[in-house]
Amino acid sequence: MTLQPDMSSWRQIQPIRRLSAGKLSESEQQGRWRVCFAMGGFALIYGILALRLVSLGIESGALNVARLNPVDVVAAARPDIVDRNSEILATDIKTASLYAEPRRIIDPDEATELLASVLPEFDSTKIRQRLASDAGFIWLKREITPRQRRAIHDLGIPGVGFIAENRRFYPGGPTASHILGHVNVDNEGIAGIEKYIDGLGLADLHEAGFALERGLEPVQLSVDLRVQHALRDELARAMERYRAIAAVGIVMDVRTGEVVGMSSLPDYDPNDPASSLGKDKLNRATVGVYEMGSTFKMFTTAMALDTKQVQLSDSFDASRPIRVSSFTINDFHGKGRWLSVPEIFIYSSNIGTARMALKVGIDGQKSFLEKMGLLSTLRTELPEAGAPIPPQKWSKLSSMTISFGHGLSVSPLQTAAAAVALVNGGYYIPPTFMPRSEREAGELALRVVRAETSDAMRSLMRLNVQKGSGRRADVPGYFVGGKTGTAEKVVNGRYSSSKRRNAFVSAFPMDDPRYLVLVLVDEPNPEKKGVSATAGRNAAPTVAAIVRRIAPMLGIQPRLDEPENAMTATAVAAIQ
Repeated sequence: MTLQPDMSSWRQIQPIRRLSAGKLSESEQQGRWRVCFAMGGFALIYGILALRLVSLGIESGALNVARLNPVDVVAAARPDIVDRNSEILATDIKTASLYAEPRRIIDPDEATELLASVLPEFDSTKIRQRLASDAGFIWLKREITPRQRRAIHDLGIPGVGFIAENRRFYPGGPTASHILGHVNVDNEGIAGIEKYIDGLGLADLHEAGFALERGLEPVQLSVDLRVQHALRDELARAMERYRAIAAVGIVMDVRTGEVVGMSSLPDYDPNDPASSLGKDKLNRATVGVYEMGSTFKMFTTAMALDTKQVQLSDSFDASRPIRVSSFTINDFHGKGRWLSVPEIFIYSSNIGTARMALKVGIDGQKSFLEKMGLLSTLRTELPEAGAPIPPQKWSKLSSMTISFGHGLSVSPLQTAAAAVALVNGGYYIPPTFMPRSEREAGELALRVVRAETSDAMRSLMRLNVQKGSGRRADVPGYFVGGKTGTAEKVVNGRYSSSKRRNAFVSAFPMDDPRYLVLVLVDEPNPEKKGVSATAGRNAAPTVAAIVRRIAPMLGIQPRLDEPENAMTATAVAAIQ
């Protein structure tokens, strides 16, 4: 068989041979240039596309709302916030928001009139100008009601639409408002735990385009919603009963430092963030700093005992006032005699407490208050915190007045955190609004007083409720102990005898403390004529009402027999 050459293949390889030999016809050279131009054109096109993609990536963080697709501006989702028992405190719900695409609006005047018929609060002039613009997208109103949505939908306005957005909802309303805080219209945390959550990285996730939908892990708090409700309810009753202008309540676990409940009245509804702007709506528990009155005698007594400058059996002259320059330190209900340390505590003697502070000295006092966390700003998960206000010059007079709670202003939560260390065996544990185990607390705990000092303070606090100014705080079966504090308020640069800020710091059960309760009542009035308005008559009974309600919730069983305590027996023996 004779093989015939494939002439078509031969013709295809001939130009390649001539190209290798440097011999191309004119038509073949033109074809070569066409191929080169085509390749260069494609390379240029792909280069431009690549540069544009890079440019869009750089500009994505600063796009104007008018250039965004409606889907891109939906408020991002947030995790649920739950209490220690997984009860929901804050969650996201879907709500409709109204937007427009001005380029698609056929008649801005007609569209404005139709929208104003449903939303009369609109500024027609501004809305007309915005609808007549060349913008691609504008918000008209965020979070409209279902009724408004239906009415606008029925109008059928071209270029006007709705977006389902995430809106924060607080089922308990104002119950825990100062703890939870609130968010803005874009669902971004701007106060309280909500702001804290954003600081943990949620804001970065939102900015990166993640966490737009639900599915985030809930954030659990140490707060018990049942305790929180009871605490707020009793504070509200106290404000009404004593016609007070404000009140604060705090419940802490003395073994872990967890805040189980905290309320500051007047409060606000976080579902309406604008209501938080009132000047009386600040969080008095963490932002407000006050002279805490005679509650500070707990710290002065602990300081004197812990430094071993004073013994429980010691006595001090409280028979007459102390005069320093033009100032005089008196007792509210003076006994006019020498008083033992337990008597100074239960009778709340300013004179005796001042003399104990003098025995320790200014440097010792400053050092003690500093390690108790009372001279620096208290930092917790809540971003709102007030800085203490110490005296400009820590003089001998300052040392004496600070010993009984005047001249140094601190927040109620600071006071509570320091008091925890006096009853839990002597350990300062930073307070927290997040769950914390006793093991975790032990790793953070710092010993600030000796165990013997803590035992003595528990005995004195229990004795004060049994025989002293805190008698109205007693709750049978729960062995409450504590210290009253009646602080005169400064009005026009002078202490007022008619305006007071009263407090009671307590713990229970005092033989083995589990919880601390602090109550502050601002400017209480006498319950009836002829009765004083001291802390023992308003703050102390309010604590009793709170303990009576929350102790069963917290699993504390009442007991009938008072436990024996050698330290208490020593303190009782020192009382005449």
